[in-house]
Amino acid sequence: MAKDTGTAPAPRPAEKVRNVALVGHAGAGKTTLAEALLVATGALPRAGRVEDGNTCLDNEEVEVRQQRSVSLGVATVEHAGHRLTLLDTPGSPDFVGELRAGLRAADAALFVVSAVAGVDATTVQLWEECAAVGMPRAVVITQLDRPRADVDDAVRACRTMLGDGVFPMHLLRRGPDGAVTGLVSLLEPHVELAGEEGQDADRLRAELIEGIIAESEDETLMDRYLGGEELSVTDLVADLETAVARGHFHPVLCAAPLTGVGIPELLDLLVSAFPCPMEHGCPPVTRPDGTPAPVPSCDADGPLVAEVVKTTTDPYLGRVSLVRVFSGTLRPDTAVHVSGHGMADRGHPDHDVDERIGAVSSPLGSVLRPVASCPAGDVCAVARLGSAETGDTLSTPEDPRLVAPWDLPTPQLPVALEAASRSDEDRLTTALTRLVAEDPTVRLERRPDTGQLLLWCVGEAHAEVLLERLRVRHGVTVTTVPVRVPMVETLAGPARVTGRHVKQSGGHGQYAIVVVEAEPGPPGSGVVFEQRIVGGTVPGQFHGSVEKGIRAQAERGVSGDRPIVDVHVTLVDGKAHSVDSSDAAFQAAGALALREAVAAAGTRVLEPWCEVEVAVPGEYVGAVMSDLSGRRARVTGSDADPDRDRTTVRAEVPEVELLSYAGVLRSVSHGTGGFTRRPLGYEPAPASLTAVPA
Repeated sequence: MAKDTGTAPAPRPAEKVRNVALVGHAGAGKTTLAEALLVATGALPRAGRVEDGNTCLDNEEVEVRQQRSVSLGVATVEHAGHRLTLLDTPGSPDFVGELRAGLRAADAALFVVSAVAGVDATTVQLWEECAAVGMPRAVVITQLDRPRADVDDAVRACRTMLGDGVFPMHLLRRGPDGAVTGLVSLLEPHVELAGEEGQDADRLRAELIEGIIAESEDETLMDRYLGGEELSVTDLVADLETAVARGHFHPVLCAAPLTGVGIPELLDLLVSAFPCPMEHGCPPVTRPDGTPAPVPSCDADGPLVAEVVKTTTDPYLGRVSLVRVFSGTLRPDTAVHVSGHGMADRGHPDHDVDERIGAVSSPLGSVLRPVASCPAGDVCAVARLGSAETGDTLSTPEDPRLVAPWDLPTPQLPVALEAASRSDEDRLTTALTRLVAEDPTVRLERRPDTGQLLLWCVGEAHAEVLLERLRVRHGVTVTTVPVRVPMVETLAGPARVTGRHVKQSGGHGQYAIVVVEAEPGPPGSGVVFEQRIVGGTVPGQFHGSVEKGIRAQAERGVSGDRPIVDVHVTLVDGKAHSVDSSDAAFQAAGALALREAVAAAGTRVLEPWCEVEVAVPGEYVGAVMSDLSGRRARVTGSDADPDRDRTTVRAEVPEVELLSYAGVLRSVSHGTGGFTRRPLGYEPAPASLTAVPA
């Protein structure tokens, strides 16, 4: 990240602000489109790259390329008197956290669809996510000049797969060689088009106009149209913003970023038809203690309510927070209250602190341009917020607020880490703390049963990027090792044994003899101890000592490092000495008795199982079922949601079979599936898993 002395777009009133998230699957051309918009508005002086949130300028001619964007890129530009913030979201399902951060900061979503690849299942899923929260949406079809591009087919796919309310706004104008040279607006009458082309244009224009009128607040507009009146473009554009803002009307545009075709029309649509922050509103807000708080309006003079949607750590600037301001105005060098609640299970403990912010900047990729203030409706970058993490709320210290956190997927891919060297080990804790603060989809865990340090990730690509960030951004190199699934043991049968701990040396000796009956207990019962001593052969003050010794030995295990679970141990007899018996002696005797029971009865190795719910589109249910059957799973049922074409498959699966399941499910469902799990208990493990670790 770098500071810039250049001029940032001036703050605008909220009605002159547009915050737009670019959404679509990987390879659809989002980043190339963002670059073309920046060039068209003068933010970039020539063709360049906007990749992974960084703005890079190339002197060479831009070539067609596929980009792998893994982070939320942000650029604020000026067009037609409006302040336009573009949020370029990643297309890979592994980086859904960055995607949802972009949607949280935006007031509308622009879906980017390739004229070559069309609409895939991932795009449909993202569309449904936006629909669920009422996010206004539009579609832009790109890569018009690629080989095998079929714009008409892409438009038909959008109308078929994205549901009602999808209306094309333009027809393509082609040159003699078939190349796209421009667009023909469907809002205009097409007297110059004849024959079949003219009939198609008239039909599409009628559908477009009727779609706009259906969302219009002017009740006379439909009557005028049905009465044969030719509605002006001005009348239609005036109602276009209302139609888009309501979230039921979705215009489709076309653009060729490398030639510039459609870019001016797209910019005009963004400022004329997309909703402003005042129309989108603020997410639910409470006070930090959970008591209700009034929902703030998008008012620059109101109480400060803002949210950190992205956090990065810069080696020169320190922690930099990307902030969406919902109410009030954020100014440099002022005190704010930082509230973070609701993600303690992912390494983000609740916190409420007052801090003083540093510089406030307008972002252009990796370049930060200082601004005097950031009013309600705007997005800005803030420096020097030491405790703020992604998802935190910034508010007025005198009246702190808390914005409800956005939904995030539970990371399901564990990666076991070890520092590559002693110097890396010294820096690893600090680096991981910063990594977790930057990415709320990450969970860090030190497993007490195996001692391994686990970094829970959304998918394999997510894990690769996190490890690379550790190395490059934080200077720490780690190695990955196989994740160990904790096995346990239980008795294979009943046994009656004696634990004898008798040692005689000068002075006080150690004397404790216990007789116990041990047997396997019901699954999930743990270690159950009881005593049936008759005649006081073991004094009552030592019964607890015997139990303590048995439990300590069960926790340590007998063979290898596998704990003993689900056993019922009964103290039935024993002997004590009036001088040499002690608490320590009977603890040792109890531990020895459990070891003797294991030797006499043998053990069964148990592995952990999980209860799993897998949600996928209906077309992938068969593939999911087939894969689960190969993982020793027991499918217990399924529920179909025909309205969303999603099916949830419920199954019981060994935990060891879930270590890499996140990536497998991603492949089987083409990036559209997800799953959750919860511990179910332990069951006998197959022989292939019962070898004691060396």
